[in-house]
Amino acid sequence: MGFSIYDFSDFINNIHAFLSETFSPVAGNIIGMVIVAACFLGFIALLGLSLVYIERKVCALFQQRLGPMRVGKWGTAQTVADIIKLIFKEPLMTKDSDKFLFNLAPFIVMIAPVMAISLIPFSKGLQAVDFDIGIFYIVAVSSIGVTGILLAGWSSNNKYSLIGAMRSGAQIVSYELSVILSLLTIVVLSGSLQLSVIVESQREGWWIFRGHIPAIIAFIIFIVASTAESNRGPFDMAEAESELTAGFHTEYSGIKFAYFFLAEYVNMFIIAAVGATIFFGGWMPLHIGNIEFFNNAMDLIPPVIWFFMKVSAIIFLLMWFKWTFPRLRIDQMLTLEWKYLLPLNIMNILLMSIVVLTDFHF
Repeated sequence: MGFSIYDFSDFINNIHAFLSETFSPVAGNIIGMVIVAACFLGFIALLGLSLVYIERKVCALFQQRLGPMRVGKWGTAQTVADIIKLIFKEPLMTKDSDKFLFNLAPFIVMIAPVMAISLIPFSKGLQAVDFDIGIFYIVAVSSIGVTGILLAGWSSNNKYSLIGAMRSGAQIVSYELSVILSLLTIVVLSGSLQLSVIVESQREGWWIFRGHIPAIIAFIIFIVASTAESNRGPFDMAEAESELTAGFHTEYSGIKFAYFFLAEYVNMFIIAAVGATIFFGGWMPLHIGNIEFFNNAMDLIPPVIWFFMKVSAIIFLLMWFKWTFPRLRIDQMLTLEWKYLLPLNIMNILLMSIVVLTDFHF
């Protein structure tokens, strides 16, 4: 019972068959879910460690300095040292805070990206869940995070935390509309909400190229709106250091602060993974017309490598975005969404509908 490195379906089916034969059906399913959960938790921990280090180095690159260099070779152990420090740091809590909600908020913020990452197709057959309403599910569970942010700001009994939480709530609710509409533009083109089907529909070419100008506009809006929804610069008004100290997580310390920090980077990975899947074909290789030599050479690169190359490129774009533009004011941020991005998005969907009805796409 062999398997190919290019298709994980046989490998996953072999594991499922082994568990079903060795244990009872219920026990086999539970053990399988535990294995999947352990894999995702390990991946998220590794993701947080690596992305924090990478962003520090990217930031240093744009600011013409070296970044972390002291702990470990080229500073590679700096994030590990930070995690050890946060784990052993005393978890402080203000006297008049709502203790139950204060402790609950970091877990709610962390649960949302963990639920969303389960639908990401890393390669053919390498996907924990494949709902037929995949995009709808990701958008829905990603919205849960704002509840944790609002709870964190309110339960801290700190005016800076409350202001940061209210800003974040307004920001996420506003920009979520543009994220959804930009994704719907490609849903109109592909004809499905299921992520695996959307990836397969790009076998002849990625939608960013085949969808003409509406697909490019949708991708630009998706990147801008997703950055705003994840509270990253230049839209980080919810935790503006010059005004609000640290915004909604001002009163948090230790491992609870680490949850907020980790959730930001996991959300960034999910944004990049969804963008790569919807617009750039996910794990599909790059093909150019009927140039067989080039296309065959691209097919030799494993799909998992293709997926992470695309995700890495979009993550670099998000970091570039953060460390290049100055922070916006809250009125500028909301004006950008309601007066510019939302009307543009609606017109773009209409334009894409015309492209699909006239069969004008490649």
